[in-house]
Formats: sequence, structure tokens, C-alpha cells
Amino acid sequence: MTTAQPTAAVVVVTYNRPDHVRTCLEHLAAQSVAPAEVLVVDSSTDRRTADVVRAFEAVAYLRNELGLGHMATSRALGVAASTADVVAFIDDDAYAEPAWLERLLRPYADPLVGAVGGRARNGNPGEETEGVDRVGLLLPDGSLTGFFAAITEGDVEVDHLIGCNMSYRRAALDAIGGIHDHWPGTSLREDADTGLRLRRAGWKVVYAPDAVVFHVGGAYARGRRFDLRYTFYGARNHVVLLHHALGSNAPETRRYRRTATRAVGGELKYAFAALRDPERSLYRKARGFANGVSRAAAQASGTLVGHLAARGVRVGTQHLATRPQPERAARVRA
Repeated sequence: MTTAQPTAAVVVVTYNRPDHVRTCLEHLAAQSVAPAEVLVVDSSTDRRTADVVRAFEAVAYLRNELGLGHMATSRALGVAASTADVVAFIDDDAYAEPAWLERLLRPYADPLVGAVGGRARNGNPGEETEGVDRVGLLLPDGSLTGFFAAITEGDVEVDHLIGCNMSYRRAALDAIGGIHDHWPGTSLREDADTGLRLRRAGWKVVYAPDAVVFHVGGAYARGRRFDLRYTFYGARNHVVLLHHALGSNAPETRRYRRTATRAVGGELKYAFAALRDPERSLYRKARGFANGVSRAAAQASGTLVGHLAARGVRVGTQHLATRPQPERAARVRA
């Protein structure tokens, strides 16, 4: 007796990138296994994305009025507005290969599998082999590995997934209280948080390297201010992640204090090395020193703010409703 393939909803979360959304939806329309539902959750500041979605008759359009910096809320709204057995997420700047969804659904034949993610191809040299034996792991020091462009030998169990190419069994999400939003700013952790909580609850999290998207990487804010903001929120959100997904007394959470201290020290080491570099001009020495000190300050302050924020976050607590509120989202024809 064969188990019926689960139905799948695909959720695309977006902010001010209508051209990417159009290409993403075109790739979803060409899947070998058609999704039962496709939903675009839009936080954009104008109607351009809504106009794009209007051209795709079978695609539902939702608004997240909270705007930029609330991706986890947008994901939760997509889950709440869909009904399929599996909810898959793809970024607006990720373009799925034709067999992507079919291969993403395959591991769900195992009823213990709660989440499946695929490969995010970036086109960087050597990405197929880099970190091939360390994809998506929580390390003993509390840090996380990525390497989601690696081609492993078949499906492998991991600790967390990458947000641009991941999926969850609805029953598993319901069992852990859904996707939580403790993650402000530019460097989020909702994908890692959900994976770690699923693992903690006894579900398998699987990386399927043949479920491929091409992650082109849409235009974001760039420059030193963005880099410092990313560093700050990365440090802040990672501390909250460990407290929320594992608990304050987990070994990885305690060890991460030393990991974060080493990260600050590494930036300061870079700063003083720049001053001593005989190959640098006086201007480049000053610039290198300033960059290193700024990153160290962002790392240190983000870590401190993360510990303060974590005091209000108990293990596994939920920060937003699992059903979309009328003032937050509306499922409408674009």
C-alpha cells in the first residue's frame, strides 16, 4: 500500500521586489507537481507587487501591513491562510527548478519527518562541495553552520534549514505552536528557530539536495550602515534564538557567550592589524581600524541586547497569533 503524496501550499514572502516575484511565480507555474495553493504575502510600500500577482489567476495575495522587518509574521500569515498538508517557503528572489516541489515532498513519506529543505544554488565556485559534511548543524559552541548550496550524498538529517527553500508538515508546525516572531531587523532567525524546535520536539528535519532553487540574491540596502545593522541584529537574534529554541541553561546557550566574545575579539584583532599593516596607506589604516572597531561594537551591543530581550522570551513561547488578524492581513484578489 502506498502513501498518498501530501498536498502543498507554497508561500512567497516579499517586500518591494515585483520583478523578482513575477519570475518566481513563473517558475512555480512550471512545476512537475503543481502546488495546491500559491500565496504571496506582501509588505511592500506600493501596489506594484499586487499588480504582478493579478496576472496569475491561481495565486492568492495577502497583505502584511506591518511592513519591513516582519518576515516571520508574513510566514505565519501564509501558514494560517493556507490549508495544504505541507507549507513550503521560497524567497521572491529564488527560482525553483521544475522538479523542486516534487523532490521537496518526497521525504514526507516518512511520517516522522516534520520539515524538508532543499539546496539554494548561488553560482559561486566550489559551493557544491564546501561544507558538504556540515550542512545545517547546531554546533556545540552554539553557532550554526549553513552550506545550503552543498550537494550531499542523498537526503541527510540536519538541525535547521534555509529560509529561501524550506517546508514544514502542517501537523508538525501545529504541534510546536507555529512560526514565532522574535526576530526584528535585517538578520533573522525564524528558519533556524523553527527547525531547532521541531528537532527538540522529536521531528526529523531533512535536507534534500536535489530540491533546488537558484537564489539570485535581490538588491538589498548596501554599504557600511547595512553591514553594521546586519551584524547587530545577527548577534541579537542569535542569542534570542538559543534561549527560545533550547533554553537558557542549554549547554549550547551557555557556551555561546564565549563564542560571541571571541567574535568581538576577532573584529578588534582585525582593527589593530589594519593599523600595523605596512602595505596600507594612512587613510586605509584609519578606515580598516574604524571598520573593525565598528563591527566589534555592533557585535557586542547586539549580544547584550539579545540577552536583555531573551529575558522576556521563555522556551518555545509564541509571540504572534497563529491566525491572521484583520488589521494585519487580508487575503484578497490583487
